[in-house]
Amino acid sequence: MSINATLLIQMLVFFIGAMVTMKYIWPPLIRAIEERQQKITDGLAAADKAKADLAATERRVEDELKAAREGASEVRASAERQAAQLVDEARTEGARIVAAAKKAAEEEAALAAQRAKDQLRAQVATLAVVGASRILRREVDAAKHAELLSNLKNELG
Repeated sequence: MSINATLLIQMLVFFIGAMVTMKYIWPPLIRAIEERQQKITDGLAAADKAKADLAATERRVEDELKAAREGASEVRASAERQAAQLVDEARTEGARIVAAAKKAAEEEAALAAQRAKDQLRAQVATLAVVGASRILRREVDAAKHAELLSNLKNELG
């Protein structure tokens, strides 16, 4: 194998091509690759951050839903307590009204009974005067014997 000029020129062209490639082609190519790697890394980091934000938002939504459910439960319980209180107040008020009506009716009945007794006493006194006058066969003067009639009324009452 002989080394001839063609081989030497080819080697020289190869080395010059390699040098030009290393000086002018490789740096922009490496820079483009590194930029692309950085973009990919940034994209992956953004995706991870988005996943973390989504998970945090989902937790916050769950917490807010839980709080809303608890709030609704509290509102419902409060409404039930308030309704029970209103029912109790209505029952108490109804019982008070019934008691007042019963008392008024009893007072009215007592007053009516007293009036009936007074009327009955007056009638008994009149009957007693009429009966006594018939027994004595003479007229008994009611004005003259008012004290006697008053005592009679009191004894009957």
